[in-house]
Amino acid sequence: METSEAIRPEHFRLQPAQSPQWTTGPLLNHEVHGHQVVLRFAHVSLGIQFLHGGTLRITTLGENETFPRPTLAVNLLKPLVSPLRIEKVADSLRVCGDFTCLEVDNEGGNWRVMGIHATDRSRLPLVEFHQVSLIRDETTGAWQGSFNKQAEDHFYGLGEKTGFLDKQNERYEMWNSDVYAPHVPEIEALYQSIPFLLHMRRGSAYGFFLDNPGKTIFDMRSSADTYLISVATGELDGYYIPGPSLKDVLQGYTQLTGRPFLPPKWALGYHQSRYSYMSQSEVLEVAQTFRDKQIPCDALYLDIHYMRGYRVFTFDPVRFPDPAQMTRALTEMGFHTVTIVDPGVKRDPQFQPYLEGLMGGLFCAYAEGDLFRGEVWPGESVFPDFANPQSARWWGDLHRFYVDRGVTGIWNDMNEPAVFNETKTMDMDVLHHFPDFHQTHGEVHNLYGLWMTQATYEGMRRHLQGERPFVLTRAGFAGIQRYAAVWTGDNRSFWEHMAMAIPMVLNLGLSGVAMAGPDIGGFAHHTSAELLARWTQMGVFFPFARNHSAMNTLRQEPWSFGPEVEDINRRYIGLRYQLLPHLYSLFYEATQSGLPVMRPLVMEYPDDVHVTNLCDEFLVGSEMLVAPVLRPGDKERLVYLPHGTWYDYWSGERFVGGRSVVVPAPLDTLPLFVRAGAIVPQSAVTQHTSEVPEELTYQIHLGGPGTTGEYRYYEDDGHSLAHEQGVYNEVELSFHEHPKGVVFHWNYRYRGMETLYSSWNFSFRQVPSGAVALVQGDWSSTWTHDLRGPYLSVRVNPRQDRGEIVIHYSHD
Repeated sequence: METSEAIRPEHFRLQPAQSPQWTTGPLLNHEVHGHQVVLRFAHVSLGIQFLHGGTLRITTLGENETFPRPTLAVNLLKPLVSPLRIEKVADSLRVCGDFTCLEVDNEGGNWRVMGIHATDRSRLPLVEFHQVSLIRDETTGAWQGSFNKQAEDHFYGLGEKTGFLDKQNERYEMWNSDVYAPHVPEIEALYQSIPFLLHMRRGSAYGFFLDNPGKTIFDMRSSADTYLISVATGELDGYYIPGPSLKDVLQGYTQLTGRPFLPPKWALGYHQSRYSYMSQSEVLEVAQTFRDKQIPCDALYLDIHYMRGYRVFTFDPVRFPDPAQMTRALTEMGFHTVTIVDPGVKRDPQFQPYLEGLMGGLFCAYAEGDLFRGEVWPGESVFPDFANPQSARWWGDLHRFYVDRGVTGIWNDMNEPAVFNETKTMDMDVLHHFPDFHQTHGEVHNLYGLWMTQATYEGMRRHLQGERPFVLTRAGFAGIQRYAAVWTGDNRSFWEHMAMAIPMVLNLGLSGVAMAGPDIGGFAHHTSAELLARWTQMGVFFPFARNHSAMNTLRQEPWSFGPEVEDINRRYIGLRYQLLPHLYSLFYEATQSGLPVMRPLVMEYPDDVHVTNLCDEFLVGSEMLVAPVLRPGDKERLVYLPHGTWYDYWSGERFVGGRSVVVPAPLDTLPLFVRAGAIVPQSAVTQHTSEVPEELTYQIHLGGPGTTGEYRYYEDDGHSLAHEQGVYNEVELSFHEHPKGVVFHWNYRYRGMETLYSSWNFSFRQVPSGAVALVQGDWSSTWTHDLRGPYLSVRVNPRQDRGEIVIHYSHD
């Protein structure tokens, strides 16, 4: 705890203003090298590279004018093969590729990016940068770029950052940091650093990805009309990604850095953890309690106390005498086991992983050859040098230890890397050895978590014999979405932290990370019955849903606060399992487009001025709107509904959007809405994802004449890698409502396996009474009634390749 002594005047020293040592200056000349061009200004040279899809790489160049090596974050660098076109226009130079033109004035301060129409080759202005400034400190080599902004602009992305959704007037540091406390809006750096910024003005957006894994800063606070991007080491190596929509930008960014991985279906279930479940018997008791109480759950986590003296790749022989028997028992109950694995390897000459890494030269060391040693959980430890492919392969193969004992998921923690020293991490002059060059830790610090996660994912994939790996990570960099889910670290059981989780995970989604979530209930401090109920209601709609808590805090398993809260938690966890067909289809969409599962309203409604910083509610896909209760004692809440027609998920009450409404929200009710035109697949509640219900139901929400809907349903076996060989199904569904009825179509867009279900039930909501359905083939229809009112169910044989349902309204 800090006191007022922390702000004594003598602690603050004003820095004398320093004039920039280098600025761009006027444009002197240019030189074209294939798909690259070098622009030489008076004081700096810039490299421009034109990529497919309209992305522009713009980087400062060193004295030898060599483009920097892309980091691991860049998954697909696809340059154009056609020659560039150079045009001199008035007082400017224009360079054009197939998709984009960059125009720079001769004074070097004004840049304009234009898109090229694919058909008529006309040019569409995309964005203008006025008074661009690039400044270099000759002493340190640090770069700072300055780009224009306006007061009405909005900024998103930047990965895992606290505060509200819109990052206008904020400043953030990219430096992966182990921050146990405090998690407050003024914290500028946490565990993840994703230097990807989305800049939106009047509904039109572009993205800027900075491929520099050292310490960098994005500052939208210090100046009213410019934002600053700074790098402490290396080059200012950026990628401009055109829009105009946020979706366009995100698709371009994930084309560059990689699409999210497709998780096994069990990873989408509810997960339970604690720091720690202290013994094998306790783990089995928790598992049995879930099954006895009929609360769905798919995974249990083992924190560091499962290890022998906190050594990775070990089990404590007293607490966990037979881990293979334990995981077999858990598997029989439908649970997967996830173990925590940190990068620190205990310095112990009798510990086999330490000896192997030492003899193989696989640990991080200084230039002189001395190993870097740092204290973490097991005491003095050494750390793998994941930049070295041999080290990464070795580390990945060590995970056979877990696979052989029935573990199917790995939880990477402390991989910033965290060290118990003054700097909280590895020394800056430690060297990382790539195959043909090396860099200091200070230059690549933010890559360490990504390296470790990649090595873990690939090792598990090699040893799981065709099963899909699942990795959860705390630290990461751009591209982490290819390998792992992310949780937001050591939060607290505070209502404020529950609320803060929404914009954090929304911005992670806008940074390419489709699978993310906080610790439900809060990790540290003590949760309460009301907070756990409300957080569970919200958390089951996040892409990743895990309850986790610290030692010496109140237990927060779903049953921990008595029958009322237990029933609420059971109901909402069950709702997640009902919606798994929808969630799984959204995750598949993320693998194809990069679009997040959990979305801010601004992504779907960019022209709505009411949603640009709205972050106390969110969308699941584009179909469902979730408005959690975020304050204790509240029994109603104000919900903003964007334009269109919306229905209360529980009652079926109809609302006209474009306005705020007050809705009741007693403790057992989460305000939840579905839009007219939505098609939402769901199934019966199961206790775990290995159970497959017999019927899949498509909830089809009509809205009156003119309402249309489209959806793409995806299924595979949910656990293996067979989908990579074409063993999956994609089904396209659509409908159009007109004054006399509805015409609904479905067809298999791709069919590579037998469907998982023996029956499909098309449930038409908001259908006028007396409507009649006509279907060809094997079908039946019934009128049914629930709390949302009457609906028309049409059951068909899902083995039909395609079908049409025509519903006629009665106007008697």
